[in-house]
Amino acid sequence: MASRPTALVTGASRGIGAVVARSLSDTHEVLLGGRDNAALESLAHEIPGSRPWPVELTDDSAVAAAAESIDELDVLVHSAGTIELGAVSEVSADSWRRTFELNLFAVTELTRVLLPALRATSGHVVLVNSGAGLGAKPHWGSYAASKFALRAFADVLRAEEAANGVRVTSVFPGRVATDMQRGVRDAEGGDFEPENYLRPESVADSIVSAVRAPGDAHFTEIVVRPTS
Repeated sequence: MASRPTALVTGASRGIGAVVARSLSDTHEVLLGGRDNAALESLAHEIPGSRPWPVELTDDSAVAAAAESIDELDVLVHSAGTIELGAVSEVSADSWRRTFELNLFAVTELTRVLLPALRATSGHVVLVNSGAGLGAKPHWGSYAASKFALRAFADVLRAEEAANGVRVTSVFPGRVATDMQRGVRDAEGGDFEPENYLRPESVADSIVSAVRAPGDAHFTEIVVRPTS
């Protein structure tokens, strides 16, 4: 058993996930979840007490195999995600499926297979949602729908696992200065303006604060918006 608590962060190779992994490494052994093993290996060299956990999250068999050795888990942060923009009249069913596969189904399955490990420690599940999970707007249909569903999943999980001591936190950031946001702005035909967005560190701070909250406190939902 690890001498320190263990955290698994998906989407750890970049963006919010990478910053969360760095921040949690002060107090946790960190499993770096993602598909890009080379990037995870590089990050693991920079973060003491971390190691790569490479897996294709949309492959249920691969997820089950990767999770098999995890008997106890204190924190599970779901940071991996994808976005495809377009009007309802233009977006294909395949696009909707791809979005839901990673943003929802991968989350529900990974959580399910790791629930015994989370129950063993009265652990904490953090779901990085989005402002789009609170309000939809044109051209964001599949992404917003997946994030609305993710919020519902978090609410149900929180109610079902309360008796097991498992805490569940949904985090709803506004626009964040990440590579994903750069792609979003390209799709929207606008400029990437990081000075007007949240820094990944600001979102990570809210996540880590929720994780480190004392046992009598449960941050169920956190909404973070840029001040600009």
